[in-house]
Amino acid sequence: MTASANPLPAIPDPDTRRDLISPRDEEEMRAKLSATWREKSGFYGWLTSTNHKSIAKRYLVTAIIFFILGGLEAGVMRLQLSRPENHFVGPDLYNQIFTMHGSTMMFLFAVPVMEAVGLYLVPLMIGTRNVAFPRMNALGYWMYLFGGVLLYVAFFMNTGPDAGWFAYVPLSGPQYSPGKRVDIWAQMITFTEIAALIGAVELVTTIFKQRAPGMSLNRMPLFVWAELITSFMIIFALPAIVVSSTMLAADRLVDTHFFNPAEGGDAILWQHLFWFFGHPEVYIIFIPALGMVSSVVEAFTQRRIFGYPAMILSMVSTAFLGFGLWVHHMFATPLPQLGQSFFTAASAAISIPSGVQIFCWIATIWGGRPRFSTAFKFIIGFFFLFIIGGLTGVMVASIPYDLQVHDTFFVVAHFHYVLIGGAVFPLWAGFYYWFPKLSGRMLSERAGNWNFWLFFIGMNITFFPMHILGLLGMPRRVYTYLPEMGWGGLNALASFGAVFIVASVCVFLFNVWNSLRRGIPAGDNPWNAPTLEWATTSPPPSYNHLFIPVVEGRDPIWDAAPGELAVVTGLRTDRHEGLITSIMDAIPERRYEFKRETILPFLLAVFGGGTIVIAIFSPWGVTVGAITSFVILAGWFWPTISPDHDTPVSREPL
Repeated sequence: MTASANPLPAIPDPDTRRDLISPRDEEEMRAKLSATWREKSGFYGWLTSTNHKSIAKRYLVTAIIFFILGGLEAGVMRLQLSRPENHFVGPDLYNQIFTMHGSTMMFLFAVPVMEAVGLYLVPLMIGTRNVAFPRMNALGYWMYLFGGVLLYVAFFMNTGPDAGWFAYVPLSGPQYSPGKRVDIWAQMITFTEIAALIGAVELVTTIFKQRAPGMSLNRMPLFVWAELITSFMIIFALPAIVVSSTMLAADRLVDTHFFNPAEGGDAILWQHLFWFFGHPEVYIIFIPALGMVSSVVEAFTQRRIFGYPAMILSMVSTAFLGFGLWVHHMFATPLPQLGQSFFTAASAAISIPSGVQIFCWIATIWGGRPRFSTAFKFIIGFFFLFIIGGLTGVMVASIPYDLQVHDTFFVVAHFHYVLIGGAVFPLWAGFYYWFPKLSGRMLSERAGNWNFWLFFIGMNITFFPMHILGLLGMPRRVYTYLPEMGWGGLNALASFGAVFIVASVCVFLFNVWNSLRRGIPAGDNPWNAPTLEWATTSPPPSYNHLFIPVVEGRDPIWDAAPGELAVVTGLRTDRHEGLITSIMDAIPERRYEFKRETILPFLLAVFGGGTIVIAIFSPWGVTVGAITSFVILAGWFWPTISPDHDTPVSREPL
């Protein structure tokens, strides 16, 4: 890359080669940045941190804990169904358990863990030092944590929700679900969706306005594209569930009748609102997984992804089509058949962009030199399982077939093949791929092989028999069945497969624990990967990159000669300062100071979250919470940074 003809006046040496900076200057800058960006120590420092890596790691750990809890609930269900007329748990507890399992996995694990990976990696991948709104990012985590704690405290007090993770009315309405169980569920939705919307706004703003100079939109890593598309889906999809859960809470707490047909409401309206969110949510979980697959395939084949524009367009197409097929969850409801036919077509069409991506990955692998490490094995497993889930998805897109298997275990099998095969397997691959970056240590390949094979075998033994159970007529959400139904053998086999899954998760947790203690040091870039998160140390320092890199191509590390990555050297080191660039071409526009760490996000989550919880029992909670939240927000927005925090620079392209 040639030097800019007109250097930026506020940022000297905008494209200095890294190898031309003296070691002494580099060490001096590292010391200054470490002092400036150092997080406070102790418990108070933990409460006040706004560093995106610290917040993302908390999201990850919390989501994994919820994953384990959801898995234990699934284990109880499989134990209960392992033989006919089992009395291990009663019907009331079983209803709570299957509701908790679905709510945990969908609201407290799947979406948060995908956003967490994005919040950790995206700033590193695009060459910035923090997310756009650090304090708001911290608030999002605390709201997510408090929502999960609320749900599980209620469950352990025998007040867990029992109407399913979808909370269909009128079952979840005041007539058929008295008490506070469904109210707890509805308010948990409020907590988690606020957190998800905050994460989405963070990622969209950070990606659009904080990319390293030279990283135009057509040079962004595919994982960054995936997180950007997912964030837009969250912004458009989640308001539907926020509105519907609020309407449900109003029906239950203040005697409105949004979903009460006797008073002019409409029960089907709930399904429309819920599934307008619920089906895009599947792709909100799935699309980040596609970005993970692309990152792993590229690194482990040492080949640029084949069909980069096609990959982006296919993800965008998946996102758009994902909003146009929610009614295929409602084919058994009395809707016009002509309208249903359009949703059948959309449900079949959405398989096309996924097929495009699979062929692009196959072409990349075919033209590369694949290394069959644990991460890559999980990608191969993803291909097999997701294709099975996709084929059964096309089957249930047919209205006559869907009417036969609707609300049977066939749908359970399809759903888990899509979400576990299509999202959890890439997530495993991502853990093995990025764990060295996060920790500075390598995960054990030997334990990783056990992790993969146990999970792959257990997944198929557990869920493939459920296809047959569904075809034999076994309905979902039943806590027991009679011996003469003939379902006992397949249920026992499925429960046996769950043992393999539990063993696999235990192996993974042991692998992480052991590797953190005495794993092999990873080095900065153990995979020779091409993206910018590998251009800094492992684990990254608090300020991410010592110098803001200048991007020369789609694969910055591969495109630059060793040690010759161009960098920006003029940002101040005595404050939290970043570079703002243009949306399309990442041309530098201004230097910007991020707000520092503070206790205010935690306090706002406590008092704002308290408002949400108290409102379940008394409307006075809204009044008191609004006043305290206003006081906290006044302190939040009080000017505390330098008058020149937003300094324009030249727009001369690099």
